[in-house]
Amino acid sequence: MTDTQVQSPAEEALTTAWLAALAQELDGARELREELHREPRVSGEEQDTTSRVTRAMGIEMVPVADTGGIGRIGPTTGPAIGLRGELDALPVREATEVTWASTTGAMHACGHDVHLAALTAVVRAAKQLELPYGLVPVLQPREEAYPSGGRDIVQEGMLEQFAIAHMIGAHVHPGVPVGSVATGSGFVNAAAGELDIHVSGRGGHGAYPHQGSDVATAVAQIVTGIPETLRRHSDPMDPALVSVGTIQVGSGASNVLPKEGRIFATIRTTSSTEGRRLAETIASFAEHQALAFGCVAELTHTEGEPALINDGPLVSAMDAVLEDLGLEHTEPMRSLGADDFSFFSEAVPSVMCFVGVEGNGVSLHDPTFLPNEDAIERVARTYIAGYLAGARTLKQSRHEAR
Repeated sequence: MTDTQVQSPAEEALTTAWLAALAQELDGARELREELHREPRVSGEEQDTTSRVTRAMGIEMVPVADTGGIGRIGPTTGPAIGLRGELDALPVREATEVTWASTTGAMHACGHDVHLAALTAVVRAAKQLELPYGLVPVLQPREEAYPSGGRDIVQEGMLEQFAIAHMIGAHVHPGVPVGSVATGSGFVNAAAGELDIHVSGRGGHGAYPHQGSDVATAVAQIVTGIPETLRRHSDPMDPALVSVGTIQVGSGASNVLPKEGRIFATIRTTSSTEGRRLAETIASFAEHQALAFGCVAELTHTEGEPALINDGPLVSAMDAVLEDLGLEHTEPMRSLGADDFSFFSEAVPSVMCFVGVEGNGVSLHDPTFLPNEDAIERVARTYIAGYLAGARTLKQSRHEAR
């Protein structure tokens, strides 16, 4: 057993005091969760949410990424551990029947209200304690939309400004057993991007196809050929996918040959490098396929999030701390989904974990998704576990450096 897996007497005392202080904050956290849920703000419009959470935490915050905030408690110098809380809601019309349901046409259907309430309780409880390292709450905007709030926070130099050595993210998930937290080192989420393929040619009359270009057929052939292109040009042991979400061609008339069409798709890979390579391959395929029908195809690849990678030593430390806090660590959750927490994990050793909640048979982003209030404490304990794991790792690295 390594030093990062053993709880020292000082850490045991800190943990006991932190959990006792947390218990006193949970009622207020539940009220805050309901307030945030009742009045959600979508991506790019999170100023009110940031203000409410900042007031509830009772600490000074520095504006970040337009509508977010970042602060620090504990030691004012030296390394710190960052805890990420997402601010934004989704443009989803809520279909729950709770008295505090949103009626604005937006909804916290991804649990961000729970994360923020839990983070607030953790910070308020921690203000009463003597922490070994700084604790930095990161109120991040635009997790659900581009341009990414996580990317902006990293590019604005906030990790360096606040001396963040590790970042911790926690996300509720109905696919994880209640009482468990899914951690797991290595790959967690995909590198994501968007492919926009524009196909153009000569328009014309449907009765005289030889006088025009067959844009519609070219679009169809490109769409149906992308999966085979992926199959032949990617390692079968290295997952990659392209899902076409939008096809636009023609104006509704049956006898008009359209002069342009568009294919809009998402691309997911296990690394940004592989995403760029496959995008170039698909661009070449689309160009040649369009040429066969007298058309021109141009592909624009917009890169999104990098792959989200959990740090191995930090995960090992966190798994041990979770057990100390009465939570089980379970099988990792890995998918070709994407989360802009990956910008943090690309910059500093980090852990993104998933906290089990009751889902009532529905998934994230469903208009009836509503974790019960017990989820707040479980997420709060997970944040605390992440901080303590980061502290153990920092202590160990400093010891080894001597």
